[in-house]
Amino acid sequence: MKEQAASAVLESGRVPNDEEFLRALGKRIREIREQRGMARKVLARQADVSERYLAQLEAGEGNVSIVLLRHIALALGVPLAEVLSESPQSTEHRLIRRFLEQLPEHRLEETIFRLMRDMGTLESARRRRVALIGLRGAGKSTLGPMLAAHTGVPFIELDREIEREAGLSLSEVFMLYGQAGYRRLERRCLERVIREYERAVISVGGGIVSEPDTYNMLLASCFTVWLKARPEEHMARVAAQGDFRPMQDNAEAMEDLRRILSAREPLYAKADVTVDTSGTTPEEAFSRLRQAVAA
Repeated sequence: MKEQAASAVLESGRVPNDEEFLRALGKRIREIREQRGMARKVLARQADVSERYLAQLEAGEGNVSIVLLRHIALALGVPLAEVLSESPQSTEHRLIRRFLEQLPEHRLEETIFRLMRDMGTLESARRRRVALIGLRGAGKSTLGPMLAAHTGVPFIELDREIEREAGLSLSEVFMLYGQAGYRRLERRCLERVIREYERAVISVGGGIVSEPDTYNMLLASCFTVWLKARPEEHMARVAAQGDFRPMQDNAEAMEDLRRILSAREPLYAKADVTVDTSGTTPEEAFSRLRQAVAA
């Protein structure tokens, strides 16, 4: 309330007097009541105040205790702060506020994030960075440099940034600091990349989606593309790069890969667009990627 009052003073250049405040308060109560289609008699009964008292209040002619005002706010189904607010709100603002207040806690963060991602100046800034996500072998290291060269922006592999910051290879990072240590470095490096690069193509590790805070930061700061492929192609491409670790001493490697992909699929699907690279040449996959980003 102090901050709102101070803001009103700064904007108007004067302090509203008590009569003006009471008139504005009464008007807000009447507008909220009418928007709900409530008769004054009904509101008076539910708030446990007399109808005459309520009429005086709505006309800006009566003072009111904070306790009675709380009763009125509860009967109207709005927060007390909304009734007391000295900043006028449009119907649209009030509807959005009530919608957010009614959301269950576990849906609130996701909804706010989507609003931030899809609206306002954040969207134009977000589209200047393209982030490629997906499992190893999806084509990030091949298509990322191609897209960066095509658009004239830097190509950044987040894993290489982690190695530079740690002064160690990824295997050494995992050996010395474990998964938790790697994830801390991943988040710190992503924050730095976003801060330092207004435009870029960024390739991130496939497991970033398992860290909600880091992944939400990526989604909110970059136009994200899920490079998707069949499990068999993921495995074949990794092997073609000379890395046989996924299959080493593990006859169930393919089944493990399928389980990982299945578990992460709903998370990958949060990306802005999906580009399926299955059964394509690098040139064909790049054409799909370029069209998806342009659209």
